[in-house]
Amino acid sequence: MEIIDYFLYSKEHEWVSLEDGIATIGISEYAQAALGDITFIELPSIDDEIDQFEQIASVESVKAASDIFSPMSGKIVDINGSLENDPGLINKSCYEKGWIIKIEISEKDEKSNLMTAEEYRNFLNSVR
Repeated sequence: MEIIDYFLYSKEHEWVSLEDGIATIGISEYAQAALGDITFIELPSIDDEIDQFEQIASVESVKAASDIFSPMSGKIVDINGSLENDPGLINKSCYEKGWIIKIEISEKDEKSNLMTAEEYRNFLNSVR
């Protein structure tokens, strides 16, 4: 199971990549595998303000429906519109083509509430 070493992770299996005050957010390989084939995603709107761990999207799959939460607070500056026509991109490429939103971070200190890749690996081992 792929876990990107320089990403941060939430207990709800979202990942965040931080670069120049922008957080790119998606769900982990573990989450997409648990959901199965994703058939629909409801995305938020650009310019929405979100708080850490607030719901940002909903996905439906052949197995379940699930909410996705933001690992950090900020303003949505981009959404992955490709997912509306092809939500399965999350299954095919959850860390690259299947990212969900990008936010301008408002609270940099919130990253202390997230797990490093090593901590996330240990967390997954404890929940399996």
